[in-house]
Amino acid sequence: MGVQEIRWEKGGTVRAGDYDFFYGKGNENQQLGTGFFVHRRMVSAVKTVEFVSDRLSYIVLRGRWRNIIVVNVHAPSEEKSDKSKDSFYEESEQVFDHFPKYHMKMLLGDFNAKVEKENIFKPTIEQESLHQDSINALSRLVIQSRPQSSTSYN
Repeated sequence: MGVQEIRWEKGGTVRAGDYDFFYGKGNENQQLGTGFFVHRRMVSAVKTVEFVSDRLSYIVLRGRWRNIIVVNVHAPSEEKSDKSKDSFYEESEQVFDHFPKYHMKMLLGDFNAKVEKENIFKPTIEQESLHQDSINALSRLVIQSRPQSSTSYN
């Protein structure tokens, strides 16, 4: 399970009941930070845990036929500067491009997405959206996760 907003000064690993908690440090203001809870039965499958930044981390698990890569993100909100958002999406794209194509990849986290009442979203949210406008954060992640994409954020 991925966790966002750890807000701790340092990274490390702690035991929490039946789980090992792998966590990365937050930023200089003790904000952000990501982590993973891994059940004790699964810890032997952990090959690598990398904390790329205070907003991005991944864990590589040994699978039966291929590795399973779980990427944990905490995307900047729409109110953040374009420079901050562009930097995050460039960094996440570089991380995704780094992985071999044949491994299974899962993306999870806090996408800070606002979804409006568009017809495409109705099967999921019905009439429950609180927003009048969608932000492009989720669509940026979908576009970048396409195989061998020539990414355009227009």
